[in-house]
Amino acid sequence: MSRVSPRAERLVVIGGDAAGMSAASQARRLRGPDELEIVAFERGHFSSYSACGIPYWVGGDVTGRDQLIARTPEEHRERAIDLRMRTEVTEIDTAGQRVRARDVDTGAESWTSYDKLVIATGARPVRPEMPGMDAPGVHGVQTLDDGQALLDTLAGTRGRRAVVVGAGYIGVEMAEALINRGYGVTVLNRGKEPMSTLDPDMGRLVHRAMEGLGITMVNDAEVTKVLTGDDGRVRAVVTEDAEYPADVVVLGIGVRPETSLARAAGLPLGSHHGLLTDLAMRVRGHENIWAGGDCVEVLDLVSGQERHIALGTHANKHGQVIGTNAGGGYATFPGVVGTAVSKVCDLEIARTGLREKDAHRVGLRFEAVTIESTSRAGYYPGASLMTVKMLAERRTGRLLGVQIVGREGAAKRVDIAAVALTAGLTVEQMTALDLGYAPPFSPVWDPVLVAARKAAAKVRPA
Repeated sequence: MSRVSPRAERLVVIGGDAAGMSAASQARRLRGPDELEIVAFERGHFSSYSACGIPYWVGGDVTGRDQLIARTPEEHRERAIDLRMRTEVTEIDTAGQRVRARDVDTGAESWTSYDKLVIATGARPVRPEMPGMDAPGVHGVQTLDDGQALLDTLAGTRGRRAVVVGAGYIGVEMAEALINRGYGVTVLNRGKEPMSTLDPDMGRLVHRAMEGLGITMVNDAEVTKVLTGDDGRVRAVVTEDAEYPADVVVLGIGVRPETSLARAAGLPLGSHHGLLTDLAMRVRGHENIWAGGDCVEVLDLVSGQERHIALGTHANKHGQVIGTNAGGGYATFPGVVGTAVSKVCDLEIARTGLREKDAHRVGLRFEAVTIESTSRAGYYPGASLMTVKMLAERRTGRLLGVQIVGREGAAKRVDIAAVALTAGLTVEQMTALDLGYAPPFSPVWDPVLVAARKAAAKVRPA
């Protein structure tokens, strides 16, 4: 009598970018097609690409869209992953363990059952509900489709006036990209200084650098509407105080977790509207559902609270953890310290840990110090100034956060602080770190250690 093999389990993945396809690929490495069937749905035209690279593609530093694609749908399919492009999941039925999907081009709908489910629906750009926001020429920049649409607009627009709404990472990077394209750029920022991920005193350094590039930086600017011309296209952006002519508008206001599917399915969401998971990235209360990437909230190891941080580094790590667990292994994602870097032309911007307002919000008592130093030994050619700000907890001296603004060699120094934060070091302990030194790379006392010495002296009991 012959034995009948049981049906292979089915893993369904919603979302074909970093977290989703990292999870699918890792699960496939652990289990073959005869053990685990993998079906993935992606509503766009592209899979496994670097959204972080879009500003550099728009600005011309990256010469072609395909350079941003890590793995094509065909490459995933060659690995026995049934990736269905231009297919949007419209409903999750957790009780029936199935999802409803719609073909974006034909409208045809069908149900697909699952044994295990991964939700990697990403984030969506903030698009304020106000007159003119949906007019032709107004662009969010979140996907490769968005980037291509913006480039098409730039190619077909006669005028050379651009307005960027928002001065976070995307806003600042898109302002530089448009300057590189030969546009006159105005950035409208509702905050007191650009880069709200920094404290205002550090954001002021970014402000000066942007103005030095010829970017018009307008702070405390609350956008109220977008005006259109007789052809229906954008012609100006209006704030409470002024009107700014525009031939193209780019939204860099930030993103929110795309969790409408999860909410409708009754899955648990946090205070930032992201999905809540355990350390294994399993959705809380659901044994066979995982979530990762920009649609989840994660533990901040410094504050001890949940945060929403949309970064490709986290998304890929989430995918590895999810894929390992869904594939029968075991892995965890302990949390983040909030490290991020960016640049405006040659100005490098970095931060990790808490800002002053973050520390105040969670009730921490702290001291803040700011120092100026150089990227190399002062006598070595090419040495440039950098500013380092450091926060340390009073009495304990525990490192709470670091911000760095400077030229070449500034941004990646934040990794020293990121490791220190993850390890729970005090600023006193940081002063003894055995960092690499040679005149072409650093002064004898690295700028991060100079800040740590100053912070240690400030928090050290008399």
